[in-house]
Amino acid sequence: MVDLLLNAGVPFAALIVAGLVAGFAAGLFGIGGGFIVVPALLVVLPLFGGDKAQLAHVAIGTSAATIIITSIRSLRSHARRGAVEFPILWSWAPWLIIGDAVGVLLAGRIDGHILTMIFAIGVGLMSLLFLIPHLADHKFGDDMPGIAPRVAIAGGLGTFSALLGIGGGTIAIMVMTLCGRSIHRAIATASGIGALIAIPSAIGFVLIGLGEAGLPWGSLGFVNVPAAAAITSMSILTAPLGVAAAHSLPATPLRRIFGLYLVFIAIVMFRNAMKM
Repeated sequence: MVDLLLNAGVPFAALIVAGLVAGFAAGLFGIGGGFIVVPALLVVLPLFGGDKAQLAHVAIGTSAATIIITSIRSLRSHARRGAVEFPILWSWAPWLIIGDAVGVLLAGRIDGHILTMIFAIGVGLMSLLFLIPHLADHKFGDDMPGIAPRVAIAGGLGTFSALLGIGGGTIAIMVMTLCGRSIHRAIATASGIGALIAIPSAIGFVLIGLGEAGLPWGSLGFVNVPAAAAITSMSILTAPLGVAAAHSLPATPLRRIFGLYLVFIAIVMFRNAMKM
């Protein structure tokens, strides 16, 4: 155990950096930071010991736990600027939570290789929504979806986000901008969706991972507590800085920068999946 703790110095340093970046990205783009945290955890968690086959589940469960704090911090900062549309959050909440529960149950039955591949493909597809001008600037109208499409979109978003260990902000931003919301208000509102998804998701990953063999040191179910603590202790510091940057940047650069980042993450995750 002593050797493990000593060898964890470099991993914790990497997690602290990931937390700083994830917090800033959460504030800047209205995401929970899972696109940053999951790849970092997949690199670091092997140094905590445990079975390689369990790493993807622990990375995604731990990411969900970090998103709770990061998203709430980001949401509060956006709310102070009057940019959050809370009625959208409350109307989406029940369907997000139901979809989230379905995603957690599915994640417990899918192996790590498939989970990582789903992550890579999903991120790659979503990058197109930010990089192709025709898709980024198009909108369907000025009203949010009615009850039937809302149930489908929010439920699917909850399921997809739970599978990937992300806050779901990217898809929510796409829907809101297609429905006439500015990118800045969409980002602000999406920051709250991360917490709505992450709370039941993190609890679910703890429960389905209890009693599993081969978990990394410090894990409670599929959530690694020391890693989550290291990441969130930093993300709460930088989330307000990301919020300030989001409200100072024009819309087009915001979309392009995030799109390029998603392409990079998709490539990294695809390589990780091929190595498993």
